[in-house]
Amino acid sequence: MKARTFRRHLRESFKSLDRNRWMTLASVSAVTVTLLLVGVFIVLMMNLNKVADDIEKDVEIKVLIDLAADESAVSVLEQKIIETNGVESIQFISNAEELEKMIKGYGDELGLYKQDNPLRHVFYVKASNPQQTATIAKEIGLYDDAYKVIYGEGKIEKLFKVLNTGRNVGLVLIVALFFTAMFLISNTIRITIVARGREIEIMKLVGATRNFVRIPFLFEGMWLGILGAILPMLIMTITYFNLYEFLEPKLEGEFLQLLSVTPFIYQLNGLLLFMGLFIGVWGSFISVQKFIKA
Repeated sequence: MKARTFRRHLRESFKSLDRNRWMTLASVSAVTVTLLLVGVFIVLMMNLNKVADDIEKDVEIKVLIDLAADESAVSVLEQKIIETNGVESIQFISNAEELEKMIKGYGDELGLYKQDNPLRHVFYVKASNPQQTATIAKEIGLYDDAYKVIYGEGKIEKLFKVLNTGRNVGLVLIVALFFTAMFLISNTIRITIVARGREIEIMKLVGATRNFVRIPFLFEGMWLGILGAILPMLIMTITYFNLYEFLEPKLEGEFLQLLSVTPFIYQLNGLLLFMGLFIGVWGSFISVQKFIKA
């Protein structure tokens, strides 16, 4: 395509938007409302997904060491655990440190047990993939000098099942909402182009090629998508920033944390802009094809 032709198509797309102001406003409004709904839903689902990830990361395996195990046996057990497939980290806590933690959590009365500490030395183990926690825990439980392995058996499997179900449902809803947005927006753009069917027929009658007819409408759809995405991007940025500033101090120290404003808001805005642009161009392309082939 020649530069002069390209500039001509750009000018025509702008002129068309200006000539058909009411249809342009209707199309941009449809894009704006739909992308705003998509943006709100994505924010909710991404933050829920972060909560699920944080819960998974807090899952750990507690390995109680046999009282008869000497320092050498403990080192052997530690090496075995480290070499276990799927183990990400391991931390040794002595029975004295365990008792100090209990005293801080439950009161100084437990300090009486310092003279005769009934607790065991323990290893705290984390899996690189939290979903494999149960499998790793069962394997560690077979090692010599591993007196008992605690990982929330029965409960942890149910927790992961709920989290996975939530993620899958969220993904399905986002995809469904995306296709709904594509349908609504492309239909609105199609109405805009159908109203100008005579214009396309005249261009064909004077010998315009298919691409010559099609490209200005594709540019027009692109502008509609971009214009419709600007307001949702601004609203989501301002709203999420203020929500984060309001809630983050209140949630400090809690397991529930929001996604940081950056880079999340840039990723969200990029996605909304891409969706608006793609749906605008796609809707225009499908609508113009009907007239070109006629």
